[in-house]
Amino acid sequence: MSPALNWHHAPEGTQTLALVVDDPDARAGTFVHWVLFNLPPEWDVIPEDVRVDEHFENASRVPVEGVNDFGNLGYSGPCPPAGDSHRYFFRLYALDTVLDLGEGASRQQVEHAIAGHILAEADLMGQYARPA
Repeated sequence: MSPALNWHHAPEGTQTLALVVDDPDARAGTFVHWVLFNLPPEWDVIPEDVRVDEHFENASRVPVEGVNDFGNLGYSGPCPPAGDSHRYFFRLYALDTVLDLGEGASRQQVEHAIAGHILAEADLMGQYARPA
């Protein structure tokens, strides 16, 4: 279930927002949990357990979900090995453009597309551990 997120005051000139959620503490390297882009700038909240096509149906544009490292579209939650504590970074980018990428784009494709278009960035870090 995706967490609720909210933010305020996207900078002037923001055309879209992009969100990337990852775990840099994964044993095989940084693991991507969520890629979401082309969020409408007038929205400043993503509700818990969001269904993008339902929540944003009245927005100026419907956001696009990329593929995570589980191989799925949308959000997939944390699942570190029992006893390990991992950090989860939520990075929100205010962009001066609409990304010309389709559903299933990878984090790398999104990061390449946003290069040179970032007006502002907000970061949130959460931590999660499964009991040993």
